[in-house]
Amino acid sequence: MGGPLGHVRVLELSRVLAGPWAAQTLADLGASVIKVEKPGAGDDTRTYAPPYAANSDGSQSSESAYFLSTNRGKRSVTIDFIHPEGQKLVRALAAKSDVVIENFKVGGLAKYGLDYPSLQPLNPGLVYCSITGFGQTGPYRHKPGYDFMIQGIGGLMSITGEPDQRPGGSPMKVGVAVADIFTGLYATIAILGALAHRDRTGAGQHIDLALLDTQVAVLANQAMNYLVTGIAPQRLGNAHPNIVPYQVFAASDGHIIVAVGNENQFARMSEVIGRSDLASDERFATNASRVNHRAELIAILHGIFVTRTTRDWLDVLERAGVPCGPINTIADVFADPQVQARGLRLDLPHPAIGSVPSVANPIKYSVTPISYRSAPPTLGADTDEILREMLGVTPAEIARLRKACIV
Repeated sequence: MGGPLGHVRVLELSRVLAGPWAAQTLADLGASVIKVEKPGAGDDTRTYAPPYAANSDGSQSSESAYFLSTNRGKRSVTIDFIHPEGQKLVRALAAKSDVVIENFKVGGLAKYGLDYPSLQPLNPGLVYCSITGFGQTGPYRHKPGYDFMIQGIGGLMSITGEPDQRPGGSPMKVGVAVADIFTGLYATIAILGALAHRDRTGAGQHIDLALLDTQVAVLANQAMNYLVTGIAPQRLGNAHPNIVPYQVFAASDGHIIVAVGNENQFARMSEVIGRSDLASDERFATNASRVNHRAELIAILHGIFVTRTTRDWLDVLERAGVPCGPINTIADVFADPQVQARGLRLDLPHPAIGSVPSVANPIKYSVTPISYRSAPPTLGADTDEILREMLGVTPAEIARLRKACIV
């Protein structure tokens, strides 16, 4: 198996986004990932649709875009582990795996004998990653946690959106489930750390990851703004709390982003917009003074940027070395020459619909490049192969298990 994790086997007992995102990332790095799904139903996101991918003839398939976004490179085995025989099969797979990823409620797998204390004696080197909304401890540990809720509880929505006094002002969630995705990425990091520890000591361990913990962690400078002042940051729309000007401006035919990061850039911006005096104005001469006189400066800049087109401003600002950019639609993103040059769109062969698009992993290794084993699997596509090759289950026994709806 190619990639830096070609020696690692992952057993995924998770669904929806955070756990599957971690497992897909590990698969991109070369790990062999076995996704256990419920017979006849599978991961919840198989039904999070429309939209669906298209068949090769252009008709609509039954493969949801959501599921396809986060299950690349995996093999699917369908096992009903509510049944004791299904539990036995999953335990046998865990005994031969390096990593287990699960996102059931706290204690949810203990009754099936699939929690860490049950599996650790079978496989002392097992790295077992539990992902929940609120973690394994604390007063909220038994509550369900969904990304939207976590963005609210974790403070992100309080700093996202326009202020109340502006038109449309209200708390706003981010357009992608970032709490889930960040948790999936932190899970990947945590698993890699635990594998490094195991390589030195032979001992596995239990990883406790919570969406809320992750959301609080990625508040980053906004959290620190509060911690050092005691004042909770407020919503600023597209403006930056610590840098000015660093926001969206309306042009005559659309909008542009201007991201001035230092005094030299501010001086160059002031010159190209025909207001070189701004750089010497004591209200705006330093970033700190610009933050303190934000309203006056932004009013001036709004009046200037609205006088020319987005293309005009982008051309002159780029020539002057002032960081700026357009606000692309997602269609614009995939048509962008830089995005295309970086190979961020993939087309992977799919056994049911011919080919499916995907978004490439952004990691660029010089020695062990990312490779893409397969498109996301159809439900249960690999059940027979995995049971036969890994566990030695005979075809007759598989047929019996299937007839009993265990697989």
